[in-house]
Amino acid sequence: MSTASLAFSTPAGKPRWQRWLLFSPLARIVIFVILMLAMTKGLVIVLHAFGLTMKGASPVVAGWLQFALRAVPALIAYLVLVYGIERRRPAELALRRVAPDGLAGIVGGTVLFSAVVGALWLLGSYHVTGFNAQAAWLPALLTAGLGAGIGEEIMFRGVLFRIVEEGLGTWAALVVSALFFGAVHISNPGATLWSSAAIAIEAGLLFGMLYHLTRSLPLCMGVHAAWNFAQGTIYGIPVSGMAVDGWLVSSRSGPDWLSGGVFGAEASVVALTLCTLCTVALFAFARRRGSIVAPSWRRRG
Repeated sequence: MSTASLAFSTPAGKPRWQRWLLFSPLARIVIFVILMLAMTKGLVIVLHAFGLTMKGASPVVAGWLQFALRAVPALIAYLVLVYGIERRRPAELALRRVAPDGLAGIVGGTVLFSAVVGALWLLGSYHVTGFNAQAAWLPALLTAGLGAGIGEEIMFRGVLFRIVEEGLGTWAALVVSALFFGAVHISNPGATLWSSAAIAIEAGLLFGMLYHLTRSLPLCMGVHAAWNFAQGTIYGIPVSGMAVDGWLVSSRSGPDWLSGGVFGAEASVVALTLCTLCTVALFAFARRRGSIVAPSWRRRG
């Protein structure tokens, strides 16, 4: 089992208290959460000081504000964690990788969700009833697309998956990050235990494996953003239960297990099946490559 892909290990010779309170996986996760909450609170105060609030804002302005609140605190907190605590350059966020990896992710996410819609159409569940040329695409791109893609991938793959993998190994990191990723969607409109489980499996495991194999956050961000944007703005399907304004005016018929119900196609067995097949293929590739990381106590042994 490989450790070559791990970004950080505790520096040798550090005092015991530092190893536990600064460099341990749990400590760094807690530090990130505290930093992100503080950054979010500070950003809200700054925005209010300039009179920038959601109340009364136009859709585009509200979209920019949502983007700032979703992406900026997570990004700043991550950079502080990496540069300040881990004392390294964030290769997983290297500027040279942002454009090519992000573009590859956008193409991949669009193709993957288009395959989901194509399968639903072939099964007689997805129906296009009109075209809306005036769809508010920019607010959707800023919030459900880039805001969610950047912020959530930093939290769940850059922090949770990466750091848990350093301590408990790849398999545990996949399970932990996927469970948390599914759990944060349980409060969304129309959410059920099934929809959260589906997101944990189809997206949480898939994005975790993508990060494990590529060590690229821009790639994961691109897939995540494109999946959400294609789902809502292109195909007119609710994004994790949230109402959308899509270019295609669509409806879905059939039982909820097929159509996804009010939550959207993410709760469909079609999305679950296609994404799981992709994840299994990535699992197989990782095993062949020998990149699976063992828990820290086995590595020390």
